[in-house]
Amino acid sequence: MAGRRWFSLHAGASDWLWLSLVVIVLDQVTKWLIVANLQEFDEIPVLSMLSIVRLHNEGAAFSILDDASGWQRWFFTILGLAVSVGILVYLRRLPARGQGILASGLALVLGGALGNVIDRVVHGHVVDFVSVHYGGWSFPAFNVADSSITIGAGLLILDMLLEGRREKAKRSGT
Repeated sequence: MAGRRWFSLHAGASDWLWLSLVVIVLDQVTKWLIVANLQEFDEIPVLSMLSIVRLHNEGAAFSILDDASGWQRWFFTILGLAVSVGILVYLRRLPARGQGILASGLALVLGGALGNVIDRVVHGHVVDFVSVHYGGWSFPAFNVADSSITIGAGLLILDMLLEGRREKAKRSGT
């Protein structure tokens, strides 16, 4: 019976997987549009501080290990898949109700991780295209998947803070 539950589509908080799917589709569609319409390094100014620019990131966040010899492609692919499996298992073990912030945060991280894994497998690099800059300063370019991971991580931190408050309230008897 326990084995059957593993294959159930509605175990635990896995009903949040629709959010992961939305992120993956939005991420891949936007990247496809960038690749189809811009050459690498082409830039379209949107606002004085915002541009659309096609960049290829062979590394991780902030281009860490971007200049490594190629091993990082498979390392980050395997890491992304391992994190995704861990998140899937965790989502399935969460209660179906009452953990919305945690479940949505995990689903956003999952969708972002898989969006970037798809890029690494298909292109050998991640396509980044949002550039925020001011004067001579520039934030590393990012994409929908990166934004999803960041928002998801923020929700996970918020959930931890709220859980800490709930535990403190239980201990104090309020």
